[in-house]
Amino acid sequence: MSRVVMLVLGAILGLFVLFTFLLPLLAGLIKIALIIGVVALIVFVAVTVVGKSRSSQ
Repeated sequence: MSRVVMLVLGAILGLFVLFTFLLPLLAGLIKIALIIGVVALIVFVAVTVVGKSRSSQ
């Protein structure tokens, strides 16, 4: 009986840790990666536009 109780408590604790710590951490990492990707895309487009305007002159 105590084995079942400990199993249930462990499962509840595992779900608590998952939803409290890991999912917000992953969401934050994805958000930071998206921001870095957008900044990199803007820099890429700016360098491409400047490079094409300089090569046409």
